[in-house]
Amino acid sequence: MDAFRLDDRVALVTGASSGLGVQFARALHGAGATVVLSARRADRLEALADELGDRVVVVPADLTDAADRERLVERAIGATGVLDVLVNNAGHGVPTPAEEEPLDQLELTLAVNVTAPYHLSQLAARHMLERGRGSIVNIASIFGVVGSTPLKEASYCVSKGAIVNMTRQLGAEWCRRGVRVNAIAPGWFPTEMTQSTMFDQESGRSYIERNTPMGRAGELQELDGPLLFLASDASSYVTGEVLAVDGGWLAR
Repeated sequence: MDAFRLDDRVALVTGASSGLGVQFARALHGAGATVVLSARRADRLEALADELGDRVVVVPADLTDAADRERLVERAIGATGVLDVLVNNAGHGVPTPAEEEPLDQLELTLAVNVTAPYHLSQLAARHMLERGRGSIVNIASIFGVVGSTPLKEASYCVSKGAIVNMTRQLGAEWCRRGVRVNAIAPGWFPTEMTQSTMFDQESGRSYIERNTPMGRAGELQELDGPLLFLASDASSYVTGEVLAVDGGWLAR
């Protein structure tokens, strides 16, 4: 089990103020990593840092701002000296019929879900490639592999599809120099983004239960194992892969 440990390693998690990001930070910290927490809501980051205790660095950032992304990676490396793991978790999406979606809403979704992860991966990889070691874990979605219909999530699907192929390309491009890139494609989990639209409504919960082969939504801790596998040396021969954690959704 030592291969799954992250002692003496540094992991940066974006979108660490809620939902999956909080869970990822807890899992990485529990495996021994020093965790750099980033999101816009500094108060939530500080609360999570207080919970975790030592081996935590808080760097608030707006990922739609290129200068903020550069500052984030610089501060993460500057505070710890290294960066071993990047978890591109921050995400955005507003359910809207495709023909009605305002252009500025589409642009914001792509900025958060595509441009920011690509740029952060570039910035982190430059440091990782120099060291000959690193793991980047992108958070994709089942809706980056299949469509969301009847749910109206077109721009979100577009963005997560881009993340899936970005993962394949970067994973193949950088692996010979020691940097692996993989992705997790979660199915339905209760998060800030999904709570009001799905989990707070009987129709939403019923939809998930009917259409997921396991008959239920996922529990947040069920993402810990996949994350630690991809972030650690346990997956040393894995790159460019997209691991679905979806209760069988994509197997239907």
